[in-house]
Amino acid sequence: MSILEFDRVGIELGGREILSPTSFHVEKGQFISIIGPSGCGKTTLLRASAGFVNATGGEVRHNGRPITGPSREVAFVFQDYGRALLPWRTVEGNVALALEAAGTPVSQHRDAIYEVLETVGLAAHAKKFPGQLSGGMQQRVQIARCLAQKPELMMMDEPFGALDAMTREGLQDALLELVAKTRLTVLFVTHDLEEAIYLGDRVVALRANPTAQAPSLAALIDVELPKPRDQLATKEEPEFLRLRRELYQYLGHG
Repeated sequence: MSILEFDRVGIELGGREILSPTSFHVEKGQFISIIGPSGCGKTTLLRASAGFVNATGGEVRHNGRPITGPSREVAFVFQDYGRALLPWRTVEGNVALALEAAGTPVSQHRDAIYEVLETVGLAAHAKKFPGQLSGGMQQRVQIARCLAQKPELMMMDEPFGALDAMTREGLQDALLELVAKTRLTVLFVTHDLEEAIYLGDRVVALRANPTAQAPSLAALIDVELPKPRDQLATKEEPEFLRLRRELYQYLGHG
């Protein structure tokens, strides 16, 4: 059974069709990249899969059960890490929020916090406040907080979009290592074609302003590039360039 199923999912907001009936499935441990132009419904689809938005038609199912609201089995990483963190709490204090929400005994907090901070490479910064960290490190704190709730699924809404190119590439590689280690299932929204291909096992390409002749789902493409991936070697692979060209055609002219 797939861990996540989108069964003819359609979404309307304010009387406007944001997403026309869309169907695809996600297997456990897969990394799914979701791309498309602004306004095509990428974030709305992600929020529906996290239970933040209800589908107007069709159904999103997690382990065969309809998603009717937020769940601790699903974590959500927001793009704006600055607003996602509490500036008056230290790094460990921000991670502790997930444990407090779950009712985890305080006696177990320290070990749980340092386990996830080690995982994201921030154990040495546990006592610092968000304002003392770079943007990339703040985003790692948000990811650590999500990991502390021990989710099955992680939804990531353009988490690296506001970062500089070198920081973004470093976090891409760190994320791939994390996913390989934890077997997390990830849905990752991005505007960047290269990021979508580099990270993904599969790419879901959406188009804006869907019609009966041109529905929201423009393409569903498997990425069969070798792993582990490398920022230089992978992006020079003929298959990488072929996928980039194919997806550009779908999004630019599809």
